[in-house]
Amino acid sequence: QVQLEESGGELVQAGGSLRLSCTASGNYFERYGIGWFRQAPGKEREFVGSIEWSGSHTYYTDSVKGRFTISRDNAKRTVYMQMNNLRPEDTAVYHCAARMLLVSRLTDPDEYSGWGQGTQVTVSS
Repeated sequence: QVQLEESGGELVQAGGSLRLSCTASGNYFERYGIGWFRQAPGKEREFVGSIEWSGSHTYYTDSVKGRFTISRDNAKRTVYMQMNNLRPEDTAVYHCAARMLLVSRLTDPDEYSGWGQGTQVTVSS
């Protein structure tokens, strides 16, 4: 099982960019797909995007398509989410989580494990 830690969140102006990192400890990281989720105050945790364990496919929620890109570097045991053209509505705590041998678009957070503490992204208008 892996345990994950997010980093890279900060305050940024609308239209700006950030790159979030999700770094794993534990074994067999290369066999895990990773999902990114976010939670804004007063709202439920929502699926943002994911990458399959092989890295062959990525999936995104509609609101971030064309702006966010997920990639992975197994040698560094890290998954990245590049976020461009950020909007105030992207403000949230961003979490990553793991799913063994993930090969599909899986949006239910209950299907993932190894959650990190999250990293705060704040986009000012």
